[in-house]
Amino acid sequence: MANYHISKDNEKGKWRIKKEEAINVSEYVDTQNEAEKRAKELSANSGGGEVRIHGLDGKIRDSDTVKPGNDPKSSKDTKY
Repeated sequence: MANYHISKDNEKGKWRIKKEEAINVSEYVDTQNEAEKRAKELSANSGGGEVRIHGLDGKIRDSDTVKPGNDPKSSKDTKY
């Protein structure tokens, strides 16, 4: 399982995708939507996990479970 975080790199003007506890950024992309999609692909290829999306303030504003990961809330995502 692999968890990923998405956040804005203001210096580069891009969105970064970073595997949890990794030192280096996995990828930079132009849009948040593109970052979310790519992070979910990376997580799915690693056996699932959580994709956590950070707002511009740096706080986690949303989190999605990627199958076959285990959703800690055991509920369906009704937002998407």
